[in-house]
Amino acid sequence: MGIRPLDEALLAITDGCMLAVPREVSGVAMAATRALIRRGVKRLHVVALPTSSLQADLLIGAGCVETLETSAVSMGEFGPAPRFTAAMLAGSLRMKDATCPAIYASMEASVKGVPFMPLRGLIGSDLVAHRPDWKTIGNPYGDDDPIVLLPAIKPDVALFHAPMADRAGNVWIGRTRDLATLCYASAKTIVTVEKIHDGDLLADPILAAGTLPGFYVEAVAVAQNGAWPLPLPDHYPADGAHLADYVKRAATGEGFAGYLDEFVHARRAA
Repeated sequence: MGIRPLDEALLAITDGCMLAVPREVSGVAMAATRALIRRGVKRLHVVALPTSSLQADLLIGAGCVETLETSAVSMGEFGPAPRFTAAMLAGSLRMKDATCPAIYASMEASVKGVPFMPLRGLIGSDLVAHRPDWKTIGNPYGDDDPIVLLPAIKPDVALFHAPMADRAGNVWIGRTRDLATLCYASAKTIVTVEKIHDGDLLADPILAAGTLPGFYVEAVAVAQNGAWPLPLPDHYPADGAHLADYVKRAATGEGFAGYLDEFVHARRAA
């Protein structure tokens, strides 16, 4: 564990690994995502807790994703996610469709060290028929009471962006508790941060409660504006103009390739 350059910090994210990422408003590691695309990572199994937007769309469009497990990929007010939509229509993406509660429940199973988690709300939906890894059983403590068992999701690596870390690798996530779930469920955690805090975050009576201990964190890299063009909660908003422009350009393969050239491979991202 330690503070490392970005490309070095990302070495644990290898071809074919299961990569867990947070929703748009929790702190998405976009600078790291662009670095992974530049490296040419392949065959990722991406798990979004519980949804994704630009991050998943970029990785899918760049050919980095083999399997996607999430409850939604959308650009929100800007419309459908264009490269995700294209991949689904082309049949080039293996999709493990879920609901938000299902993703959380499966992650919590991993956090708690149990093989599965029961969830009632899926009964009656067509999702169960399309997820052979979900098992419906009778409640052993009741009669005529089916319940669905969801296998634990155990990511190889969690990747997210946070406001700061200290030199011991402790990471302050504040009130964004989704990030703690990602961290505790995953074998390794890689975090990009806006800055390095001088001092011990865990020794600070105000900051300690919102801090992930460094022994859970594989590597930290400094990436200022590292969530851009997505928001970082309580620090900066999304760049709406950039996201709207992305959706227009990424509507075609040629436009998406041009976007990658300008904002990923040319390293011109903010």
